[in-house]
Amino acid sequence: MIIGIDLGTTNSLAAYFTPEGPRIIPNRLGKRLTPSVVSMDEEEQIYVGDTAVQRNLLYPGSTASVFKRDMGSQKQFKLLHKTFTAEELSSFVLRALKEDAEHYLGEEVTEAVVSVPAYFNDARRRATKRAGELAGLKVERIISEPTAAAISYGLYQNGGNSRFLVFDLGGGTFDVSILEHFDTVLEVRAVAGDNFLGGEDFTTVLENLFFEKYPQFNRLTLDEKTMHHIHKQAELCKLGFSKSRKSSMDCKIGEECFSLSVDLTKYEDACEELLDKIRQPVKRSLLDAHIRLSDIDKVVLVGGATKSPVIRRFVSRLFKVIPDTNINPDEAVALGAAVQGAMKERRESIKEVILTDVCPFTLGTEVVREWENGRFENGVFCPIIDRNTVIPASRTERLYTVRDDQSKIRINVLQGESRFAANNLSLGELVIDVPCRKAGEESVDVTYTYDINSILEVEVTVVSTGKKEKQVFCGRDVDMTQEEIRERLDTLSYLKIHPRDREENKYLLLLGERIYEESLGEKRRYIESALHKYEKALNSYDHALIDAAKKEFKEFLEEIEDFE
Repeated sequence: MIIGIDLGTTNSLAAYFTPEGPRIIPNRLGKRLTPSVVSMDEEEQIYVGDTAVQRNLLYPGSTASVFKRDMGSQKQFKLLHKTFTAEELSSFVLRALKEDAEHYLGEEVTEAVVSVPAYFNDARRRATKRAGELAGLKVERIISEPTAAAISYGLYQNGGNSRFLVFDLGGGTFDVSILEHFDTVLEVRAVAGDNFLGGEDFTTVLENLFFEKYPQFNRLTLDEKTMHHIHKQAELCKLGFSKSRKSSMDCKIGEECFSLSVDLTKYEDACEELLDKIRQPVKRSLLDAHIRLSDIDKVVLVGGATKSPVIRRFVSRLFKVIPDTNINPDEAVALGAAVQGAMKERRESIKEVILTDVCPFTLGTEVVREWENGRFENGVFCPIIDRNTVIPASRTERLYTVRDDQSKIRINVLQGESRFAANNLSLGELVIDVPCRKAGEESVDVTYTYDINSILEVEVTVVSTGKKEKQVFCGRDVDMTQEEIRERLDTLSYLKIHPRDREENKYLLLLGERIYEESLGEKRRYIESALHKYEKALNSYDHALIDAAKKEFKEFLEEIEDFE
């Protein structure tokens, strides 16, 4: 079976396809969302999800989160005495989802369709695929999140031709995609976005308001544990706007409690800079698709951050329509990825649809440009496949020698939008020999072919001799060979992933400890007594006693805090 996975910045989840349609797979704690958080204890035991979240609040320095923003880079995240890349941390999340799926479905899961932001470049997409391999999954396809969301909404089943815009604001990334449906084809017309804009930034706005009210506190001097506590309270305050026009955050610093009350209007005003950042990709996608706002038939909201009333009001004003929210924005992408998996399995119960995507960034090479005054400029970017070109696509550009007796032509394969080559991402280079003649008398045809799986093939042909050089590029600075992947997989396998059957006990204990630390006076003693009773039951190794104590302790915590 091929499962669908939404590997998110804040939360991740998996889904599978049934004859009745796609369904979310609950995790080991019975929840539909698994926080994209990884923690490690002193015994090198790895925790993923809610348990890692609780450890983060209690033991800062042992946990990593929001690492999706650094996929495809060499940034290192330190967990105690070990360091990991973003793709290695993502592999732990994927492995946990894989194990949960196997437990729930009762069969081995080895294949998956994994979603990525539409605006992820090649390096980030390939890092996501490697994370899947490190988790023991064959990644059947990397699918763009807006495309997956469109599938889950069943937009491809609508009769007639239609255009729709997918507004995808997750925890750490923002995508806007314009898609068009005609006959059995679902075509992405344009994508734009920001890989460093998401719900976390709207939480930071509330943190800033808190520090403005209490200038005696400084982010640089407060310890990491206190900062995590303030961030959590800001997140709860943000969620509070879904129920009321006023929300508040209460932060315990030292032995004192400091409160901030904010109304929705003030919060919207404080978010104006972020909302301006959202407008730019929307405008860019419309220009690239050569359509107007009035040409859009439907606007679909995707991503947990779109549940915020600030975002929904903003979208309604911007597009002058009520957006479609029939499917839980947190789950739309995973459900669509599961449908895509079923398509690949050619399930008879699902309508086949042809999916086309676009190249999210311009692909080109570095050239020397000659201007009318005879002046030459080095390091200029020459686009070959423009951004938002429907893929698969193949384009050819003819380039000429610039010096007398030039014997080689170097093709620096670039991805980006800057007119200066140095400002774009270099995927690698290809060098070909040419006959030595006068400048401009020798030339090569450079052909870029880019497919649906983000594979770029570059073919260079010497026009005068027919000699060819061909190479597939995949990001030279971050790519790993299959042997390197196997070696890293062996290294990571020594880390102990926490067993499923003990996960909930550990999570409840950490949750209880965290609530205890945030409480004062009589409430603390009340929680301490309940923790002691639960620990005593766990130490008995009596399964019946543990199950009864777990139920009682869980109900107790639900009374103390609505932790669901």
